[in-house]
Amino acid sequence: MTPVDLRYPFSGPWLVQNSPANRVPSHGTAAFASSYSIDFVPVDHRGRTAPIRFATWVRPEPPTRFPGFGRDVLAPADGVVVALDDHQVDHDAHRGLPSVAYVLSQGRRAAAGWSALAGNHVLIRTDAGPYVALCHLRQGSLAVAMGSRVKAGDRVGACGNSGNSTEPHLHLQAMDHRDPTTANAVPITFDGHLPRNGVLTSP
Repeated sequence: MTPVDLRYPFSGPWLVQNSPANRVPSHGTAAFASSYSIDFVPVDHRGRTAPIRFATWVRPEPPTRFPGFGRDVLAPADGVVVALDDHQVDHDAHRGLPSVAYVLSQGRRAAAGWSALAGNHVLIRTDAGPYVALCHLRQGSLAVAMGSRVKAGDRVGACGNSGNSTEPHLHLQAMDHRDPTTANAVPITFDGHLPRNGVLTSP
């Protein structure tokens, strides 16, 4: 399948995780058209997320501790907004021991459907054809509405920690149909390339 070429949906330093450049399916499952999905974790100028401290290992942390919580998320392509959700609460982050219990509860969220996994999100029907989903956005941050026409680089919302997310990050995936339960995953490139896991800085 021909990849859809996108612009990075952010500026500044972000950590690439779960990239299809490293494995496919990138998240260990093909469910919900996620085979080629990619996670971007916002980091500080040193390439780090929230510092690890003793409390990190024993209890959840507020998402406001993380440097990228609330950082702008941009449209990765020209297109039209065809679905969105902005009502889901940003929950605490789970690292260390709390992450074990959180991961074990993932099946319950999956059973609740794609929206429960995606959290607050924007789905764009790109002019190139595929649909691109931007997920785990911050509650109340959406800058678009149903039917909004967006250009690549327009602000659509902010990075949050809603849905199936252990810390604030942006999940991006492309599909050939708007319904992720029946759609096929579409490969992604960014300016002709696919980033491997690691820190990148976008202008």
